[in-house]
Amino acid sequence: MRSPKETSLDKKLLDSVSGEARRAAEALIADEEVQALQEYANVVSIRRLNYNDHGPVHMRKVALNAMLMLDLLAAGGVKTSLETDGAGTVEDSRVAVLLAAFLHDVGMSVGRQHHETNSAILSEPIISRLLADLYPRDVMRRTAIKCLAIEGIEGHMATQRIHSIEAGLILVADGCDMEKGRSRIPMMLSIEPRVGDIHQYSAAAITKVDIGPGEHRPIRISIAMRESVGFFQVEEVLLQKVNMSPVKPQIELLAAVEGQAPRRYLG
Repeated sequence: MRSPKETSLDKKLLDSVSGEARRAAEALIADEEVQALQEYANVVSIRRLNYNDHGPVHMRKVALNAMLMLDLLAAGGVKTSLETDGAGTVEDSRVAVLLAAFLHDVGMSVGRQHHETNSAILSEPIISRLLADLYPRDVMRRTAIKCLAIEGIEGHMATQRIHSIEAGLILVADGCDMEKGRSRIPMMLSIEPRVGDIHQYSAAAITKVDIGPGEHRPIRISIAMRESVGFFQVEEVLLQKVNMSPVKPQIELLAAVEGQAPRRYLG
């Protein structure tokens, strides 16, 4: 059974897309195998490994972040890689990004190490199945979208070079899910210090992540925190991902402790 938070995020996501992207979002939300993998990934992440949320709520937030940033890029006249390559439309790019966002962390159901590769392995048959329904007569479009989705999944940890705007959006959208709610459950369950605690405490310090249009670049990411430990999350997680993303030239990044002047990292 889905939590109220998941249901709320599902509504926001469906309201943010239309056309083929909405059909893809509806299919992902309704798919029982996707939901089961997301939920079990969270069991392993939180209960077994004491990490932050890597389940249904996190993956929906990444999808919402990515859709918002894709809209901002389009408004700024930035084309997706599928458009630039002449291999698809911006709607096809939205579908690829949605697939990657919803499935990028399902490999946590196996374990933390190499989870991005395990996510790709677990996701490939699901992606193929869903795309066959969405594009039943267009093998080339299905192939291009699947390859982009897999690139986004494999590349979301910034451990390997990626080359598409679509995959780059997953990197940044994933890094932007750092608000305090993401660490709430593991911190409640934790009794004594364990591996991953710095991620929990730094995420717990983040009070707000705003994504909107920038002054000089299409995307501005503004982060507010109540304690300076939150800079760990910005500098060691988000900034590392932004630096590996092809979307980096389009981003302004600022972070501040509440009541203090912001640090400007990009733009």
